[in-house]
Amino acid sequence: MSEILEASHVYLDNPAKTVDEALEFISQKAVELGFASDAQAVLDALKARENEGTTGMMEGFAIPHAKLDNFSKVAVMVVKFAGDVEWETMDKKPIKVAIALLVPNAEGAATHLQLLSKVAVMLMDEGFRSSVLDASDEATIADVINAGFEK
Repeated sequence: MSEILEASHVYLDNPAKTVDEALEFISQKAVELGFASDAQAVLDALKARENEGTTGMMEGFAIPHAKLDNFSKVAVMVVKFAGDVEWETMDKKPIKVAIALLVPNAEGAATHLQLLSKVAVMLMDEGFRSSVLDASDEATIADVINAGFEK
């Protein structure tokens, strides 16, 4: 799974203030990057997953994710926000970074769960979290996350 995240799929200083704004941005970028053809379908899938239970984790991170026929391939995108994003989280703190996972239904549940599991393990590592939060460029964030997928 190495090199699953390209630096061009990392977005810094995003102005979103709410989970809805963040998910709308991710949905639009999924279409712009060619991962999906219908931004509304992506947004609906992300919101449906959010309604099942928050994807807000702890220590400033969220893992919005969805499976959809509309996705052309497995995609990972990272959005680092300019400020705090109001998001329901386990520790009741705002989000600073969203690691979005988009998986085509054709890939099956195993791929989706494998990606989620890898990101969850990365987020348990304080060094990983600090590296992503402290990074000021897209390439560094991509390198840190890709290294986590290789473990």
